[in-house]
Amino acid sequence: MQYKRILLKLSGEALMGDRQYGIDPNRLKEYAKEIKDVTNKGIEVAIVIGGGNIFRGVAGASNGMDRVQGDHMGMLATVINGLALQSALEEADVITRLQTAIEIKEIAEPYIKRKAIRHLEKGRVVIFGAGTGNPYFTTDTAAVLRAIEINADAILKGTRVDGIYTEDPEKNAEATKFENITFKDVIEKGLKVMDMTAFTLSEENKLPIIVFDMNKKGNLFKLVSGEKIGTVVNI
Repeated sequence: MQYKRILLKLSGEALMGDRQYGIDPNRLKEYAKEIKDVTNKGIEVAIVIGGGNIFRGVAGASNGMDRVQGDHMGMLATVINGLALQSALEEADVITRLQTAIEIKEIAEPYIKRKAIRHLEKGRVVIFGAGTGNPYFTTDTAAVLRAIEINADAILKGTRVDGIYTEDPEKNAEATKFENITFKDVIEKGLKVMDMTAFTLSEENKLPIIVFDMNKKGNLFKLVSGEKIGTVVNI
């Protein structure tokens, strides 16, 4: 296996499937199966999910809502998604723990680094909810922060495209894909991989980011097995 411990970053929108909003149960089952196949090989998996399928703080703020309130609502949306994924994983017989950056002790553990690492060492999938617990920080930043804290080997960013392109491949069929690219080149070319706070934090800590198509069956397993899937961003 290419990696021992990974942090999988999923967008909230990915859970919608073909819906306009909310959660698609079939997509959850597909993701649970992909994650189970990886954990069966002994790879330790932590997960951060966005909340864009339910609520996005920035969108709320642009409509006149207080940004801090909107971001707190977004954090709760990520907890809802975390609970949904936890349920799907447990139905697939994968032991999980949900930890949140804001305390909701009736439904999840508070985030404690040592406890999270211990869960991973015992083969449990750990889902991190509520972002960093602070407004103005995205779930991308939360993913990088948690990955650094738990000493993950890489961040695997599951998207609906199979890597990083010169332009949006859904808008320009002539766009070309990068197999490997440096952090510096991503910034110079103005490519969108993560928000700048998350991206800079990853670069400073020499934590590679792999962008890949999570919706293609078997891609996650192939990636952690060492196959060249997606685009690798590294120093």
